[in-house]
Amino acid sequence: MVPSCKTCCASFGLIVAVLCIVITLRTLTLFVRTDDIIDCKISDDDFIKVDETRKERFRNGLRIPTISHDIGDYDTDALIALQKLIQTEYRLVHSSPIVTLEIVGNYSLLYTVQGTNSSLTPYLLASHLDVVPVKLDSWDYPPFGADIHDGFIYARGTIDVKLGVFGILESLEYLLSKGFQPSRTFYIAFGHDEEVSGYDGARSLSNRLKDKGLTRLEFLLDEGLNVIKGLVPGISKPVALVGTAEKGQVVLRLKVEGQTGHSSMPTKENALTILASAIYRLERNPHPSMFGYGPEKDMFVHLSSHMSFPMRVICSNLWLFGPLVAKFLSTKPSTNAVVRTVTSVTMFHIQEISCSYIYYIPSTNYTRAIYIIHSVQTIQEVSLAIEGGHIHPFIKPDTSVQLRLSADIPFREITHIVLVNLYISGVMIGNTDTNHYSRFTTNIYRFTPSFMYPEDLSRFHGNNERISIRNYEQAINFYYHLIKNVEKGLMTLHKHGEEL
Repeated sequence: MVPSCKTCCASFGLIVAVLCIVITLRTLTLFVRTDDIIDCKISDDDFIKVDETRKERFRNGLRIPTISHDIGDYDTDALIALQKLIQTEYRLVHSSPIVTLEIVGNYSLLYTVQGTNSSLTPYLLASHLDVVPVKLDSWDYPPFGADIHDGFIYARGTIDVKLGVFGILESLEYLLSKGFQPSRTFYIAFGHDEEVSGYDGARSLSNRLKDKGLTRLEFLLDEGLNVIKGLVPGISKPVALVGTAEKGQVVLRLKVEGQTGHSSMPTKENALTILASAIYRLERNPHPSMFGYGPEKDMFVHLSSHMSFPMRVICSNLWLFGPLVAKFLSTKPSTNAVVRTVTSVTMFHIQEISCSYIYYIPSTNYTRAIYIIHSVQTIQEVSLAIEGGHIHPFIKPDTSVQLRLSADIPFREITHIVLVNLYISGVMIGNTDTNHYSRFTTNIYRFTPSFMYPEDLSRFHGNNERISIRNYEQAINFYYHLIKNVEKGLMTLHKHGEEL
C-alpha cells in the first residue's frame, strides 16, 4: 500500500521537528569550561613594567638586521652584533652562577638555567634571532629603525619573533634580580636561521642538547599562533590560539622526460607541455576538504558557546553543518589551508639550452611543488595522487615534515597564563624550529604572545611589521608567569588584559 501524500508530509514534518529539537538542545547545552583567571595589574608586585631601559633594549635589538636569505646565507656580522648586545644588556643573566650560555653553530644561543631538583624533567623555551628580508621602499617607516608611532614600534622582527627573544630574557633578568632559582632545570634556545629551515641553528642546538645527555623534555614552547581578534566569525572578544599540532610539509620535484626534437616538426606532446598541463591540473584540482576528520573541528566546537547565536547554532551542530563550514573556510587562503592539503608551485626549470638552439625541444623539465599536508593525510597519499603518465614525483631530501600533535596535560601550563580569558588549541599551518626538537617531547606548544587583528595578517613577513609597547609588556609578563607557574604547580592564574 502506497503511503498517502498526507502521511509523507506528516512524517517529513516529524523528522524536521525532531531535527530542530536536537539542534536547539545541542546549541543551548554545549558549553566548554574555562578557568577563572586573576587579573594581573600594573600595580602588582609581580608585574614587569616596560620602562625606558627595557624599551630601548628591545628597540636596539630590532635595529640589528639579522636577515636570513637562504640556507647557509645569513648576515653573520649582524648576528654577532646581536649576540654582543644581548650579553651586554642582560648582565644578571650572563653573570648568574645558575645560568650557563653556550654559543652553538657560531651564532645560536643555548642557555641552561640550573634547577635544584635533578629528578624533575627539564623544559625548553625557544625563539629565533633571524628575520626575513624587507622591501625598503614598501615600508612607511625604516624597517630597522624601530621608530615609535601611536604607541607601536615599527620594525622587522617585532612579531616574528624578537619579542620572544627579548621577552624571555627580560623575564629571566627580572627573576634573577629577585633571587630566583628554579627547582626544575630549563633551557632557552635561540636559533639563528629559523627563517630558512633552522638546519644550522636549531638542528645544531638539538644535537648539543642530546650531547649534554638530554633524553626528554617536559614540554617545549616556541613561536606559533597568536591572540586574534576579529578573525573568528561570531566572536568579538580576543581568542588565544595555542598551536598543539602543525601540518606536515613536503617538497616534491615533478619531473617529466620526453623526446627531443625540432620545433618545425613538433609531436603532439613534449616535456614542456606535459609539465605545464600537470601544473594546471594541480591548480584546478585541489585536495579534498578534510574538515571534521582532523583537530581543527575541535577548535570550532570549543568556541561555539562564545559565539553569537546564529554561529553558535552552526558550530554546535557540526555533525549537520560541517560541510557548510568547510565550504566557507575554503573561500579564504588563510582558512583554506586549515581544512585541506594545499599546494604551491614555486620553481619551474627548463633544460638549459643556449640561445642558438631556440628551435630545440627539450627532453627534460621539472618543477618544485611545496605541499602543506593535512593531518589526516600522508606524504605517500599526496605523491600517489600526482604520479601518473609522464609525471615522476620524488621527495626533495631534508624537506619532509610529518604532523606533530601534542598531548593535553602540559597544555594547561600554557593556557593558564595566556593574555585573555578565551583560549583554544589550534593547528599551525607552517613549520618552525620545533621540528628539530621533537625527538625530546610530544608536548610541543606553538604560541607567540602577540595580538593579531585582520589588518595585521599582511604584516607577518610583510610590510610595516609592528607591535604595541603595551603588547610587548604583556609578552614579557607572559614568559615571567610561565616560568613562575611551572614552579608553583599552576595554582595561581594570571590575566594580562586585552587592550593594546
